[in-house]
Amino acid sequence: MSTDLTSLPPDLPIPQDDGAADHLAGLALPRLELRATSGRTVDLHGLATGTLVLFVYPRTGRPGADPLPGWDEIPGARGCTPQACSFRDLHAELAEAGALVAGLSAQTHEEQLEASERLELPYPLLADPELRLAAALRLPTFEFGGATLYRRLTLVAERGRIARVFYPVFPPDANAAEVLAWLRARVG
Repeated sequence: MSTDLTSLPPDLPIPQDDGAADHLAGLALPRLELRATSGRTVDLHGLATGTLVLFVYPRTGRPGADPLPGWDEIPGARGCTPQACSFRDLHAELAEAGALVAGLSAQTHEEQLEASERLELPYPLLADPELRLAAALRLPTFEFGGATLYRRLTLVAERGRIARVFYPVFPPDANAAEVLAWLRARVG
């Protein structure tokens, strides 16, 4: 079992499109106040006044802690840290393409803050432990270890409305490049 959170094991199961995100394109982002790692509470709808790239993920791991038994067998579960790092590494290019980036999971603010600081993320992570965004938009979730977690997806919202949905996301470490290519194609 790999405890290197920055890389993906070679034999991860590939998630299949189950249609759980088909209804999202065109929906307005809800007015939800969520605690951000920037230290403030942000209105999700207010973040999307221009172009917002919101990547939603199950949970980031902790250094030195093995994933819970069975985690790597869940299609699409593993890869939150590589995904977050890929958005970090392409942050300048995404900003040049006019996008504001944020990440969101059901983890607590304290867990999000630890990950943000450890990974040196230049964008905020939003804490949604009550899964309020899932309830508002009927986002796909799954149960694991007694918790309800988000399935990995990325939303691109323009002027408050979801313009593009990336679901399922695989491999997670290629998602930022895929989003950037889509943004550039819209401009070009």
